[in-house]
Amino acid sequence: MNHTTNEAQKSTDSSRYSRGLEKLREIDGKAGENAITALADIAPDFARLLIEFPFGDIYSRPQLDLKSREIAVVAALTALGNATPQLKVHIHAALNVGLTRDEVVEIIMQMAVYAGFPAALNGMFAAKDVFAERAISGQ
Repeated sequence: MNHTTNEAQKSTDSSRYSRGLEKLREIDGKAGENAITALADIAPDFARLLIEFPFGDIYSRPQLDLKSREIAVVAALTALGNATPQLKVHIHAALNVGLTRDEVVEIIMQMAVYAGFPAALNGMFAAKDVFAERAISGQ
């Protein structure tokens, strides 16, 4: 790779990072930055990739709004059934971008059909924890 190509790549990486960091702040606020900072001492390159790819490349695409993206993420993480810390972060994010408590509950309930009751139950307990942290009560 020549010098010009190297500089162009650095510029592209820099814009991906900047765009990603802005989107991360919009969605997750301080919690997202804290997660990235927590990785700095063990895997700074991984922390950079977490900003550039998901937030700089994917979340920044115009085809879906942030509410739609968080619906998809909450559903996917619930269906995985083994990503509780990430699910909690994205339940916070879903609430941050305008989803309601009831909408989050419905998304998780929907996953019982496709991912099974154990995954949905785990998701519901994650949601319960997030709602308690945010002092969001039910009906």
